[in-house]
Amino acid sequence: MLFVLFACALLLVGTTLLHYEVLRVLNTGLPALGIPNRSKLLVVILVTFLAHATEMAMYGGALYLLVTWLGVGNLSGTTGFSLTTYMYFSAETYTSLGFGDLTPTGPVRLLAGIEALNGLLLIGWSASFTYISMERFWVINSPSEEKSDRP
Repeated sequence: MLFVLFACALLLVGTTLLHYEVLRVLNTGLPALGIPNRSKLLVVILVTFLAHATEMAMYGGALYLLVTWLGVGNLSGTTGFSLTTYMYFSAETYTSLGFGDLTPTGPVRLLAGIEALNGLLLIGWSASFTYISMERFWVINSPSEEKSDRP
């Protein structure tokens, strides 16, 4: 159980710092990016998507290590268990989708609960940042927009 608690703390700090840095770089770098303002929103979506994918991979990798190398729980389900299974479980947990075809057993259940809460917070943070970016860059008839973007 101590390994799971340590992994939870490490993942919470790691994913939060990663997300903070990604949003900080976007916030400072977007104004200087030499593309039309509304196109900057596509950059926001793509970069935050990559950040979330990386965070899900961090949880999936940790779960894989905890189960296969340290034996502190298991995933039960009908599929074979490989690294991709753990990544799939991480994605459905992080997004709170929870199909239910895979179920954690043992101490790693705590990691799944922490991942769901952490994913909810980080997705909300991204949504908030995207909204702020839209207010900042989604300007109709802005002089920096391309002529084709004007009504």
